[in-house]
Amino acid sequence: MGAAPPSSWLAFILFFGTLVALPQSSHGGGTTRHYTFNVTMKKVTRLCTTRAIPTVNGQFPGPKIVTREGDRVVVKVLNNVKDNVTIHWHGVRQLRTGWSDGPAYVTQCPIQTGQSFVYNFTITGQRGTLFWHAHVSWMRATLYGAIVILPKRGVPYPLPVKPYKDVPVIFGEWFNADPETIVAQALQTGAGPNVSDAFTINGLPGPLYNCSSKDTFKLKVLPGKWYLLRLINAALNDELFFSIANHTLTVVDVDAAYVKPFRTDIVLITPGQTTNVLLRAEPDAGCPAATHLMLARPYGTGQPGTFDNTTVAAVLEYAPPGHIRSLPLFRPSLPALNDTAFAANYSARLRSLATPDYPANVPRAVDRSFFFAVGLGTNPCPVNQTCQGPNGTMFTASMNNVSFNMPTTALLQAHYGSVAGVYTPDFPVAPLEPFNYTGTPPNNTNVSHGTKVVVLDYNTSVEVVLQATSILGAESHPLHLHGFDFFVVGQGFGNYDSSKDPPKFNLVDPVQRNTVGVPAGGWVAIRFFADNPGVWFMHCHLEVHTSWGLKMAWVVNDGPLPEQKLMPPPADLPKC
Repeated sequence: MGAAPPSSWLAFILFFGTLVALPQSSHGGGTTRHYTFNVTMKKVTRLCTTRAIPTVNGQFPGPKIVTREGDRVVVKVLNNVKDNVTIHWHGVRQLRTGWSDGPAYVTQCPIQTGQSFVYNFTITGQRGTLFWHAHVSWMRATLYGAIVILPKRGVPYPLPVKPYKDVPVIFGEWFNADPETIVAQALQTGAGPNVSDAFTINGLPGPLYNCSSKDTFKLKVLPGKWYLLRLINAALNDELFFSIANHTLTVVDVDAAYVKPFRTDIVLITPGQTTNVLLRAEPDAGCPAATHLMLARPYGTGQPGTFDNTTVAAVLEYAPPGHIRSLPLFRPSLPALNDTAFAANYSARLRSLATPDYPANVPRAVDRSFFFAVGLGTNPCPVNQTCQGPNGTMFTASMNNVSFNMPTTALLQAHYGSVAGVYTPDFPVAPLEPFNYTGTPPNNTNVSHGTKVVVLDYNTSVEVVLQATSILGAESHPLHLHGFDFFVVGQGFGNYDSSKDPPKFNLVDPVQRNTVGVPAGGWVAIRFFADNPGVWFMHCHLEVHTSWGLKMAWVVNDGPLPEQKLMPPPADLPKC
């Protein structure tokens, strides 16, 4: 196992040398980072299958954005593929710049073929790792990349050791077929979509898959050095366990927010989450040139066949390099596919730093409370059609029994124009018909539909209890909130008890996130201040569930002061 970091926290500044070699300019104490994203098709071969995939600048995964806290990021996106495109800067707060958040038909209309749009936002109060991805249909299957946020110049990282190098490790999924065809077929038939053919690490499936031994990500390390691994789960539909054989990881940051460091052999990361871990390269004494596999496989609580039950491998390789088959090979152990107890225990270990420099500003009092039941459901099969969902119905998903209908006009544009015919401000604060959420499901599993939102006044303190249901099986749901970080103040199994559970909430150092896993057969409670005017999407980051309607939106009104109002829309904002 790797050695424990020193007990004293050493303040330091990472030196990244030529890492940022970008066109830049100064603004108000920060730097403006300029990027161009040209979305084009490129032929890529994986698993001995070649197909044309959407890429940014011909790269898969896409280019890495490197910036600092306080910098402005300007990205011109040009769409040169046949499908509509938007880019979401996942986890970026977008304070007063909601027009640049990116979800199609929520904050903007899509960028159509041959058109472009300039995203313009400032990194405020964040440092660590986030990522960007497409936010139309399943386009993010191949359109994604890392966002590395360094601290402001002169501000140290509060890490226990100084890394020799930092390395993005991005988990993804590979489909031999076009993902857009897969989701379209599923929505037409009402069935669950075909699962992916492989997982990938930095775009490569690795040696455990057919025809892929040469398509393996290799992390070459020097003995005794510390490495900062920036883990990103960009997979469409799978939460993942991750481990490195004979090495211990130290978790130091999640979702671009520092946490109290803790050691673990295994990391759990849901789609939409990021985790920074420290790794000490410490070879085995008896076999210093051994090869160590880095493995990831699903944490899956759904029915068999509803997720990709395979394992992706990368290689941790000590110098001098050797052929995988010519050296001793160590393989880590991972939890069982449905190990919900591990998932809960791991999540419970995450705690904010809660220091004077990095306080946990948790809402102590709550202005508005919400209870959202999240889970699957059904739609009746249309007349004269055969459906392949449960008992001849169509799969769907909902919050509080409302399956969200995507509008054809962007919600944010409607909010600052006319909302008539676009959305209604009557999303239920709790299920209209309560039931035993984690017990025997109701006989009627059909859901309602609508484009309903919750409207909040500026700076409202909000608490949301997210309750998983057992309808069509108990599943975990990674819920992502755009425009905000939130604090995870409580979690548990079974049905949430509004009398017994709140006294156990952690209001001192709860973890700060933008995506949280709602436990299978359980609940999680989050709190945040609605201090960001605009319209903000909240949805399951399992793309299949989002496609089925497990999503809603928050509308936050402008505050009274100029700095509490959304900035005007950009002149090149796409039109529907």
